[in-house]
Amino acid sequence: MITLDRSNVITLVSYARTQDNNGVWRDGVETTKDIFCQVDSVSASEFFSGGQHGLKPEYRFTVFFGDYNGEKIVIYNGVKYSVYRTYHPRTDDLELYVSKDVGDNKAKPTVAPVVVTDG
Repeated sequence: MITLDRSNVITLVSYARTQDNNGVWRDGVETTKDIFCQVDSVSASEFFSGGQHGLKPEYRFTVFFGDYNGEKIVIYNGVKYSVYRTYHPRTDDLELYVSKDVGDNKAKPTVAPVVVTDG
């Protein structure tokens, strides 16, 4: 049996629609959740395949399946990454494949934050 080293921590970022104290709904409110994971580099074939699709694959994070709820942003060592694919082997694990966006190296939220202006 293979034992995973889940001593690393990543932060999952999601953007939700929430209601404030005044009853006003706000889109794009950022929430975060820290979870334990195993960190691995992506394979050479994953790296080159991603590059052909405008991605810069960096890491594969193996997490407990129940900890992940479809978040598209991961923060690891202070750097934001985009989840571009997941893989669920027939175990309690889930693999998150992440990349930096080519060009600007900034992960993008799945829901744009709302900008409120006076007027």
